[in-house]
Parts: sequence; C-alpha cells; structure tokens
Amino acid sequence: MSDTDMSDFHGREPSLLEAVSVIFAVAAIVMFCVVKLGLDAHIPLFICILLVIPLGLRLGNKWQVLEEGYISAVNAATSAFFILMMVGILIGVWMTSGVISTMIDCGLAILTPGTFLIISLIICSIVSIATGSSWGTAASIGVALMGVGAGLGIPPGMTAGAIVSGSYFGDKMSPLSDTTNLAPAVSGAKLYDHIKSMFYTTGTSYVAALIFFAVITVSLNVSGDYDPARIIGIRRALASIQKIDLLLLLPPVVVIASTFIKVPAIPGMMLGIVSGALCGMFVQGVSFASIIEAAQYGYTGKVSADIFGSEIAGMVNGLLTRGGLQGMMWTISLSWIAIGFGGILEAVGYLNVILNACAKVLSRPGNLIAATVLSCIGVNLFVGDQYIAIVLPGRLMKPAFERAGLAPYMLSRTLEDAGTLSSSLIPWTTCGAYMSATLGVPAFTYAPYAVLNWINPLVAIAFGYLGLFVFYSDKEKIM
Repeated sequence: MSDTDMSDFHGREPSLLEAVSVIFAVAAIVMFCVVKLGLDAHIPLFICILLVIPLGLRLGNKWQVLEEGYISAVNAATSAFFILMMVGILIGVWMTSGVISTMIDCGLAILTPGTFLIISLIICSIVSIATGSSWGTAASIGVALMGVGAGLGIPPGMTAGAIVSGSYFGDKMSPLSDTTNLAPAVSGAKLYDHIKSMFYTTGTSYVAALIFFAVITVSLNVSGDYDPARIIGIRRALASIQKIDLLLLLPPVVVIASTFIKVPAIPGMMLGIVSGALCGMFVQGVSFASIIEAAQYGYTGKVSADIFGSEIAGMVNGLLTRGGLQGMMWTISLSWIAIGFGGILEAVGYLNVILNACAKVLSRPGNLIAATVLSCIGVNLFVGDQYIAIVLPGRLMKPAFERAGLAPYMLSRTLEDAGTLSSSLIPWTTCGAYMSATLGVPAFTYAPYAVLNWINPLVAIAFGYLGLFVFYSDKEKIM
C-alpha cells in the first residue's frame, strides 16, 4: 500500500496533554510491574499495547495504521533479532567447546581483586573499539570476565557494570560501530568530526568510571573475599570437565581479527561459531551432535559437588550453564514486544507530539542539549530500541540545532551520549535485555555500576549549560 493510501487511514493528531498522559500511564504500569512486583516486562508491555490500541482508534486512526506501525518497527529491528540469535548460538558453542572455560582459567591465572574491575573496564574498551560491537564484546570477553570475577569474589553487579561501561565506551568511539555511523548520518555530521567531539563528553565520563572503580575496589575491600585456595579449586573444577588449551583461544581471536579486515558483524560471528565448533571437535573432542545441541539449547556445567564441594560446583556450573538459541528467546520476545509497541506509539503520534513540543520552545544550547538527552532516554524507555532513540530525536531536533547555529556533530554527539548509552540500563530495551541475558545479571543490578552509561548523559547536559566544548557551525574545526 502506498504512503498516500496509508495517509487516508490516519486520524487526528493527539494533543500534548493526551500524549503526556498516555506516556506517564505506560511508564507507571511498566515500572510498577517490573520494580514493585518483580515481574518480567513482557506482559506489562503487552497490556500497554492493549490499552493504547483503543486510544489510537479513538483518535480516528484505522486498524491499518496501528498494524503498519507495529510491523514497520519490528521489521526495522530484524537484523538485531538475528544478531541476538547468533550470539546465543555462539555462546552455546563456545561453552561446550571449552573456549569460555579456557578464557576464565587464563583470567584467574593473571588477575587479582585489586585490579580486576579496572582491567575489565580497559580490556572491554579495547576489544569493543577493535570490533565496534558492545554486544560482541559482552558475549565473548564479557562472559569470561563474569566467571573470573565470581572466582575472585567480586559481586556480579560490579563486574557486569565494568563490562557494560567498557563495552559501550569502545562501541561509541569505534568507527566500525553501527550507532557511531548512524548518529552523524542522522545529524548531517562527518564521522570523524563526530568521534572527535565525543572525546570531550565520553572521555570525561570514562575518567570518572576509572576513578569510580578504583575507589569502590578499595572502599568495599573486595579482596577480603579473595581465597587462593578457591581459585585453585575453580581452575581444577574447570579442568575436570573440559580440556584447557591455549588453542581454544583461537575463536575469540578470529572474531576480533575479522573486524580489522572489515568483515561485517554477522559474518564475523559466523566465523566465531564455525571456528568454535571446529576447536570443540578437534581440540576438545566434542561430537558434532553435542555441538549442534549446545547451539540449540546451550551448555550445562557438569562439575561434581561430591568431588569439589557444593560451593565451587554450584559456582562453576552456574557460570557455564547458558547460551543456545533457545536461551535467547526470552530476550528476543521482550525486544519484539517493546519495539512493536514503540512503533504503535510513533504511528499514532504520541512520541512526535511530545518531541515536537520540546523542539519548538528551545533555543539556548543548554536547554536544547538537555531536551535532546531527555528525548533519547524517553524513546528508549517507551520504544525500547537504541536505533529509534537516535533516529527519531535526531530527526526532530535537527532543525532546532540548526536554528541555534550549533555544529551538526553537537547533535550527533548528544544523540550518542544519551540514546546509545542509556539503552543498556533499561531492562526492556533490546540492549538492556541482551546485556542482562548475556551476562546473567539483571539490568537494575548492574545499572548503578555501569558508571559510564549513566554519567555520560549528565556530563553532556552539564557541559551544555556551562558552555564547555559547545561548538558552532561558523567556527573552525573541532580539533
């Protein structure tokens, strides 16, 4: 059906009061169910869809408008769903092949509690810059670091927070990242001008994250839980069920190397899966049938509690029992519902009305940046997808930034400061659900420790009001 035909099915635009009321009602329902009742976000979001549909019809929209909004949003996220499935398969294959066990063993051999959180932040930053993917970093190095952290006595929320912070720093600063290319494309900025401008806000936030993890390591005395005997026990437990061999580090090397030769993300992950399967069969001695089963259902740890004790056996088995295509279905179903719901909200006009109202009343750079930050976070809250949180506010705020005379990379920088980084802190977004499922830690548990992700939007707003590193179109280059 053509756009002209579809326009005949649209009703009137909702008023600002109607739009704000609906958004607050949705927020109240989801927050109450998730935070107060401790429920998964799937059904609360589905209930919100059932509530918004009659409201959209009441505005005069035909059913085709709501259906098209849902389908268009879900179709746009198809590649993200496919990547989620690929990650589940990759983790399952790497688990059963002994790749993750070997990475955990190497980490336990060289890391200490006093340096672990900072080193984890830096390692994830480097890998993510090289790969351009926060998801790939969390699925490979991140999963291994979760195991190392557990062995060192580090609370899982802290470890996950360091992993998420480092992964998103690298993702944001890498020219290979999809969001790093998307934001300047939306704003009309040049890629490397965009990356240079982010050094001011993201660089400041990264230093704050380093300081935070240094202080928290000392103040919480995490080394008090460090027991060398337990580390030895964990390493022996890993070796009892799988061969530990440096050759099993080849798959993560393949994934990282593929990015340097500019292999796209999905083929790069396929290479990781294939190399992991080959290592599993020829190094670990796992049967082809076991590889396929792990790819489908994940791997289950088999450390004996009779030999190693219930504590070590439970810890190691818990770390290794994950992955598989089916293990990602929870995340995919949540993302599917959330993104489709966002498509309905956009199709009916609720989001556009609010964002347009914000854009019309702003002129000062500080107010404009703050409004863009809040818009990006709001879209993540109610749409559940970081790409929409970049594209929609970017499209609506671009004229306001131009009227204020701000350089295009000011808009692209702000879109990433908020749209990209806030996405992993919200459990029902694609990124929040993914990080939670991959690392095995609820988003609300690691969110306080994902310092870079929540402090970066605050730094962006603060710099805007203070006039620090605010660049205009008629000025010289940023650096």
